[in-house]
Amino acid sequence: MRSWRRGTKEMDLVLGPWADAHLDALTAAELETYELLLAESDQDLMACLFNQAQPKPEIAALLAQITAFARDRLRKV
Repeated sequence: MRSWRRGTKEMDLVLGPWADAHLDALTAAELETYELLLAESDQDLMACLFNQAQPKPEIAALLAQITAFARDRLRKV
């Protein structure tokens, strides 16, 4: 739910589909990292997605996976 109700529609459309496709398969440690990512502001996450800022090291790898998923998804549209 928190992936689809972020506060900005843009992040809803990035995180929501990724969560639907991947959350069930995450380990406990990966879920903790995702919780850290969800605690970030939408504006900070969007800046990272557009390479305008660097993500915090603890979420960088996961955010890279989410970014790749979103780009691949948009290319199919």
